[in-house]
Amino acid sequence: MGLFQAFNISATGMTAERFRIDTIAQNVANVNTTRTEDGTPYRRKIVTFAEKTVTPFTQYYESARARAAGNGVKVVSVKEDTETELRMVYDPAHPDADENGYVFYPNVNTVTEMTNLIDATRAYEANTTAFNASKSMVQAALKIGE
Repeated sequence: MGLFQAFNISATGMTAERFRIDTIAQNVANVNTTRTEDGTPYRRKIVTFAEKTVTPFTQYYESARARAAGNGVKVVSVKEDTETELRMVYDPAHPDADENGYVFYPNVNTVTEMTNLIDATRAYEANTTAFNASKSMVQAALKIGE
C-alpha cells in the first residue's frame, strides 16, 4: 500500500458519505412535496456505494508488486425508492387532492431518514478518524528521519 493510498481511501469514504448526507437532507426537505416538475409526488432517493476500481496505471503498477487491499469507495447510483408506497392522506381542500379527496405524499419516513443520517454521520466520522490516524503515522515516520 502506498504512502498516500490510506489518505485516498479515507477521502473517498468521506466524499461518498457526504453525498449520502446531502441526499438524506434532500429527502427530509421534500417530506411534504406533493408535486414535482413531472406532476407526481416526490420519491425518496437511495444512494448505492461500491468499491472503487483501480485505474489502468494502477493495474500495471500492482502487477509489478504485491496487491494492495482496498481502493476506496464510490457512489454507483442514486435511485428513487419505488418499492415503498406513497402515503395517502385525506385532505379534500388540498390543491393536489384527487376526486375522492386524497392526496399522495412522498414515501419519506422521517424516522428512517434520521436513522440513516446518524449512520452516515458515524461513517464519515470513522473515515475522519482513519485519516487522522494515517496522518499521525506519517508524521511519526518523518520524525524518525530527523
